[in-house]
Amino acid sequence: MKKLFTTTMLVLVALTGLAQIEDEPLQLLLQQGDSCMEQYSTYEAQKYYQQAYALSDNCTTRQKLANCYYKRANYHQCADLLKTLDEDSLTHEAFRQLAYSYHKQDDTSSFIYWAQCYMSHYPEDGEMVASLTQAFTRKDQPQNGIVCALMFNQEVDSTNILVNRALADAYFLNKDFASAAKVYERLLLQGDSTFNNLYSAGMCYAQLKDNERAYEQLRVALFMKQMQHYGCAYRLGVVCVDTQRYEEGLLYLKLAKELMTPDPAVMKAITLSQGEGYYLTQHYPEAVAAWKEHLTYNPGSIATYYNIANAYAYLLKDYEQARDYYQQFLTLARQEENPNEQLSKMITESEKRLEYYKTTYLKKNGN
Repeated sequence: MKKLFTTTMLVLVALTGLAQIEDEPLQLLLQQGDSCMEQYSTYEAQKYYQQAYALSDNCTTRQKLANCYYKRANYHQCADLLKTLDEDSLTHEAFRQLAYSYHKQDDTSSFIYWAQCYMSHYPEDGEMVASLTQAFTRKDQPQNGIVCALMFNQEVDSTNILVNRALADAYFLNKDFASAAKVYERLLLQGDSTFNNLYSAGMCYAQLKDNERAYEQLRVALFMKQMQHYGCAYRLGVVCVDTQRYEEGLLYLKLAKELMTPDPAVMKAITLSQGEGYYLTQHYPEAVAAWKEHLTYNPGSIATYYNIANAYAYLLKDYEQARDYYQQFLTLARQEENPNEQLSKMITESEKRLEYYKTTYLKKNGN
């Protein structure tokens, strides 16, 4: 009996020793990964955590690797590791990262689901409440966002700036302008004098026909943006006209119009590319229209006149328009002092086309 007991103990000791030996590489890998994370060396940490995860897929290795993925903005893999774990086994930080991983990927529906799960465990997280409220608003469910924010305000903290910003915006999009204005004013009193709060408060007062207060808020907002916000300038101009500040209002409306005028350099590039795209896809009328618009931003574009002329001549069979654009092309092209070989060839071809119209096409048509 004593011999059997001794043998059993030896077996247990041996097994325990094996378990310790097996655990040592895992713990060493995790410690190395942790050390790298402390140095913000996430690339090296990822290698150690991946090896640890390969050795043992458990709650600890998953959460450490997921944390590393999150810090490296690999939100998809972070969520994949965490979403199958039991909620009670997730650390506070891991649960938060799971929800925000979907937020970072613009997967609003999944974020709403996991944020609500998270809030059932950690209802005092104001940042998450604000994010959840905003997510409901993005999903055209501002009323749900309002409920979420109001519950936090009533039960936890009514002074949280992030939550109140989200609540005010939700009220605004829900067209409850009176409630929105109150929250924006509360934020402004707290010193949260951001452009969005001032502009949105002004918009609320404009909707409520309280034009004097609208004027005050919109004017401050526009100056905060250094007079470079089209929407604010336009709204302020309308409010000024409605309050008989005619000259001031006309200046703001003029400014709004100027701010809406597209950047010529950008429009030159866009319209030129549009013309090429339409041409290559055989949408020739659209190509001509795009090239003509390009000329309004770049009237000296010699090649564009030539392209339009060719499109009319060979593709659209509109010879009157072709003749006109060949002539405009030649007028510009002949002003070039040292035309290159390509331009010289284009000039020759255009002259031939015009001569054809004079001697053949026009005679056939009795002109």
